Amino acid sequence: MDFDLSEEQRLLKESVDGLLSDAYDFDARKKYMKEKGGWSKALWGKLAEQGLLGLPFAETDGGFGAGAVETMIVMEALGKALVVEPYLATVVVAGGFLRHGGSAEQKAKYIPGIIDGSKTFGFAQLEKNSRYDLFDVVTTAKKKGDGWVIDGEKFVVLNGENADTLIVTARTKGAQRDKTGIGVFLVPADAKGVTRKGYPTQDGLHAADITFTNVEVGADAVIGDPENGLPLIERVADEARIALCAEAVGAMDESLKETVEYIKTRKQFGVAIGSFQSLQHRAADMFVALEQARSMSMFATMASDFDDAKERSSAVAAAKVQVGKSLKFVGQQSIQLHGGIGMTMEAKIGHYFKRLTMIENTLGDTDYHLRRVSEGGGLLG
Repeated sequence: MDFDLSEEQRLLKESVDGLLSDAYDFDARKKYMKEKGGWSKALWGKLAEQGLLGLPFAETDGGFGAGAVETMIVMEALGKALVVEPYLATVVVAGGFLRHGGSAEQKAKYIPGIIDGSKTFGFAQLEKNSRYDLFDVVTTAKKKGDGWVIDGEKFVVLNGENADTLIVTARTKGAQRDKTGIGVFLVPADAKGVTRKGYPTQDGLHAADITFTNVEVGADAVIGDPENGLPLIERVADEARIALCAEAVGAMDESLKETVEYIKTRKQFGVAIGSFQSLQHRAADMFVALEQARSMSMFATMASDFDDAKERSSAVAAAKVQVGKSLKFVGQQSIQLHGGIGMTMEAKIGHYFKRLTMIENTLGDTDYHLRRVSEGGGLLG
């Protein structure tokens, strides 16, 4: 696939790569992980100063009006640097809901806080038995006067422990797996009845299990149609999957570089193990897997603008399948070629492996998306 960046996009890539190379080496990441909430407010402020938090928002909302390619560029860079700050949860997911479904009042209220870095979000969607189906929702939102009362539990809410606002999916009518009767709500994280239990995840990020008990919100908390929110949820989820694919490509790219450098310097029998042809073949196979993932990530990025929701979803699912296969291969080979040291907390390569593993299982694993592709008739169906 021929994919040339424009001059502005190349400058963006240089800018974000430069910022992260200066401020986000492995030691800095470990330090940031120990800060309150598990990430650096100072670095988040730098991302805001560079305009990276405002990229996807319309100029009329105070943003830069950038598209999916610019988000891909940023997410690749974040993947290379193993950034733990909540860009996905806040800019991609929350920003996506506001851009595609938010009212003028909601955009005016929430988007400026995202752009200037003063507010972060969490997406409370996953439930105990829902697996990856976005329409499997037990949490309820019942009408009370002009507002709503939300009850239920959500699990593994990324940035849920630190978020100022939660975007919550809740059932307004119907049965657990009905595809209608689902609404999307903006809930202040400190609202009465919201209980958060935060914890670090295996890849260095932070999440929370959240309970909603008689949480009252106003009519202005609803994003879009409270009885037909699934199309909006699916669109934003696809954009998040595209972003995750780009992040995985960045992480795989750096994993391959780290591994090649290691086998060039690690000696056995008096020579560098990288001189062994069998290991050279492994590195070559890792490169092929990386480029396959990169191509599908680019394809999914282009598909984000498809008008046909079915075509978009099929393209994104296919990308998630290939990226999932590639990241598993690249991640496992990286660990094996590093040997025992690759399993230690001190080795950077192990952190890439953990992050890649989490990406593969976020918003649908490889098997789930392979099923989506087959049920949708494939890319040409």
